[in-house]
Amino acid sequence: MTVLWIVGVVVVGLLGWRLGHRFGAVRTSRRSAGEIETARAEVGRRLNELFALQELSYVLAESLRPDRIAEQITRFAGRFLEAEGALVALTTDGDRTVRIAAASGVLAGLVQRAYPESGAGLLAEAMGREQLELAETVNGEAPTLLPGTPVGRAAVVARRAHGVTVGAIALAGRADRPFTTSELRLLSTVATHAAIVLSNARFFELVRAGRDRWETTFNALRDGLAILDAEDRVIQANRALATLRDQRGITGSPLDQILFDSSTEARALFHAARAGRAPGALVLHSAPLGRTFRLGAAPFTEGEDTRLVVLVEDVTTEHQLEQQVLQQERLAAVGQLVSGIAHELNNPLTSIAGLSEFLMAQPAPSERDREHLKVIRDQSDRAGRIVRNLLTFARKGPADTGPVDLNDVVQRTLSLMSYELRMREIKVEAALATTLPEIQGDRYQLQQVVLNLIGNAAQAVEDNAPDRPRLVQVTTAPDGDHVMLRVADTGPGIPREHLASIFTPFFTTKAPGHGTGLGLSISYRIIEGHSGKLTAESPAGGGAVFVARIPVTAD
Repeated sequence: MTVLWIVGVVVVGLLGWRLGHRFGAVRTSRRSAGEIETARAEVGRRLNELFALQELSYVLAESLRPDRIAEQITRFAGRFLEAEGALVALTTDGDRTVRIAAASGVLAGLVQRAYPESGAGLLAEAMGREQLELAETVNGEAPTLLPGTPVGRAAVVARRAHGVTVGAIALAGRADRPFTTSELRLLSTVATHAAIVLSNARFFELVRAGRDRWETTFNALRDGLAILDAEDRVIQANRALATLRDQRGITGSPLDQILFDSSTEARALFHAARAGRAPGALVLHSAPLGRTFRLGAAPFTEGEDTRLVVLVEDVTTEHQLEQQVLQQERLAAVGQLVSGIAHELNNPLTSIAGLSEFLMAQPAPSERDREHLKVIRDQSDRAGRIVRNLLTFARKGPADTGPVDLNDVVQRTLSLMSYELRMREIKVEAALATTLPEIQGDRYQLQQVVLNLIGNAAQAVEDNAPDRPRLVQVTTAPDGDHVMLRVADTGPGIPREHLASIFTPFFTTKAPGHGTGLGLSISYRIIEGHSGKLTAESPAGGGAVFVARIPVTAD
């Protein structure tokens, strides 16, 4: 629009100079007053054109939509150029066609039609030559503006902007009235101005479409994505990252505080990436979110600022699966080792136990010798039980399966342990489901699991302070297509750093002489052999919870 004002000032100035020259000539040569009126009419016409162009510039500035701009141009042409019809054709990307974006008057029926750029008709010729093309009826033969569209008279001007042909403006007029020089000049001026506006509108549409595609892709990612400033604050985040925390917004907050409350490792990763050292991915556990994330960062330049794009992948499930695989590998390796050791120990222990029995059966051993032999026999039996536990750990899968009522297994185990629990002043609360589906398994192995879990719980609460109850809770319940066994205690709980190792063979937190670290690992292997899963939890209020889930018997 500023360009039009400059053009207008120049035009008015030139016209003023021309009039002054003419008036001076009139005074000098005493010419007729008719020439003065002609000059005044020309100035008025030029001013009308200028004001019309100014009005058009205001109208075109109201929209950046190509079709809306085309409509305004055709309306202007019909108003100021006195044409019977007008149209605006726009080029399309890629397919080398032109589309009639807007049309009025006798050409109104062509709206939204498409034609090849190199096709027939005056419009195609103008597009190819990129210049003003005129045609009129000669010997009764009307010129063809577009295929199937003859007109009495036509004027077409195509224009380029920024090196690209953006389209053309065409006028249809009466065969008996040619377009004036003033009308053609105004048409060319309008076409030049419209080409710039349409080109800018096209670029704006490309930018907006690119932005929309980028934002759609940005928010469609299942992993979190954030752009950070120089202080590691979030400038922009996608939807996946924004929904990680229950808060109104994360923009403006440091990313390490959002994910971890604070993390020196994450900040070190961001610093290294910003320095161009291309650090590898960092895996960190988020205590406030209870998730494990893999972070990757890369720098990019935006103007004079260096930004950082950070990919936040939730790898909690993947991390858990990796830990389970490692646990399985450890169990398999230790199982092979234990199996060999157990077999090697079993033979000498059998000999010791048998020989002690033999010596005890001999006539007239002294009472003192008999006591010694009894100690030998009892300790060899104890060692034999340990060996059998080792073999149970090493053996894969249940040995003898059949329908098992888990409630019955729990009740029998509690009955066997009742005297010991009562002597240690430990209270047991049993909440067993009234109707519990049968499971397919080995009764004796499952009894060993129940015995281990309750025994561990009893040991955990035995040293409780006087004001803390010594309580063990045993619960059974149906759980979908599984049966659930839950053993909870009011002991000190399991330290968080030990939860990952609690089922590892020979791992124990008990004092020396109070456990081998095999009970939970054996229980884990037994439940696994029953196609189930054994997990451990340490609630915030204290105590420990062990949950076994075993599939029910198929119908």
